[in-house]
Amino acid sequence: MRLVRTNSNMADRTRVRQTLGLVLLASAALVAVAPPSGATAAGPAAAAPAVTVEERRLDGAVPRQILDDSGFDKVAPDFAKSLRGAGSYAQAERAAVRHGERLWQRAVDRAQGRGPAGGELSRDDDRPLYWARLAMTRELRAWHAESGLSEAAGVRLLERLESASRGQESMAFGGGDRARESDRAKGVKRIVVTGFDPFTLDRDIRISNPSGAVALALDGTVIRTADGPARVETAVFPVRWGDFADGTVERALRRTLPRADLFVTVSQGRVGRIDVERYNGAWRGGFGDNENLSETGLVPVKDPATQPQWTRTTLPYAGIVAADTGRFPVYDNTSVTEIPAGGTAPVVRPDGPTPGSAARAGGGGDYLSNEIAYRATLLRDRLGLEIPGGHVHTPVLEFGPGNTDPATGTVSDPVFVQNRLDITAQLRTIVRVAVEES
Repeated sequence: MRLVRTNSNMADRTRVRQTLGLVLLASAALVAVAPPSGATAAGPAAAAPAVTVEERRLDGAVPRQILDDSGFDKVAPDFAKSLRGAGSYAQAERAAVRHGERLWQRAVDRAQGRGPAGGELSRDDDRPLYWARLAMTRELRAWHAESGLSEAAGVRLLERLESASRGQESMAFGGGDRARESDRAKGVKRIVVTGFDPFTLDRDIRISNPSGAVALALDGTVIRTADGPARVETAVFPVRWGDFADGTVERALRRTLPRADLFVTVSQGRVGRIDVERYNGAWRGGFGDNENLSETGLVPVKDPATQPQWTRTTLPYAGIVAADTGRFPVYDNTSVTEIPAGGTAPVVRPDGPTPGSAARAGGGGDYLSNEIAYRATLLRDRLGLEIPGGHVHTPVLEFGPGNTDPATGTVSDPVFVQNRLDITAQLRTIVRVAVEES
């Protein structure tokens, strides 16, 4: 997700932004102010549930085919059945977490060759996870509209389902400080890797995100390095401005980074190349997210009074660039866009920001890939962690010749699959080199 600008801006971003990008329909029947402890009942005036922009895309032929061809088409119906059996908020929450974790683990197992493939779609494909999750959130929203639960309760259920099904709740190195010291004594490094959902779906609904495929392929794996084994924990994040403003990145990483030895946030970037992004900027450029919402302005964070305009990678970029990691060329990207101190117009700087400048784009642009890098490295710095960490942009995942038109093309092809496999393999090697060079 690189620098792409749009003229679409929200009239009032704070008022319009949806919590978690997920609409919860308020009605006269949804008047409870706290999760009830007993059975729920639908009020006679309960309205039909709202459906998000992302969820509306589920009705297209491509998402249905991806779910059918992966065997993930039964995920949402099974979840809906569990919800119908829930007689309280607590039971619904347990169902949301259980089915969310089950979806994440099923996607990881499928990507790593465990269990049945479930259909014709390539095992390494990240898209079944994305579309199955949306089918589950739509089922949860429908159940919530009939439940009599408050809007706040529905938001909380959606939060739990989202975080569980993205690997965010399981992305933890258990055992506390004692376990961490035990791992260190054994020479085991702890690595955090994050990816993203597919995006620009209105341009091509078939799209896959190689960073999500990387996360599924690496989660829970051990990478053998010259310095010993490295255990990887991963998660994926939504392509929604609102979730980032609501702190989804910090919630997921705050409990994990202090126990890690290295982290890499990953997203899809330019065609035909990999970039290690040197600088990250505190600016949102306005490109529409997966809910077709736009945000332009300073990246919203807690304690803005101490917010820097720039953060930087502490990954060993020179060693990564110099290593033979795979098919795609790897670059140390130092370019940024800034407004110089005392200036008014944006200037592109090929060698990083100048003192006192205001950010307008990091090396990774001004979209959510830049923002996750900014937030993760800012969190690193605010927690006082002296660990390597930063952002890597994968190449754009391309379909094969003759399959580039979304109106006539197929959901997959051999070139598309091989491109994704090659990107995943190269990112695994980059992580290994980062550990060895740190």
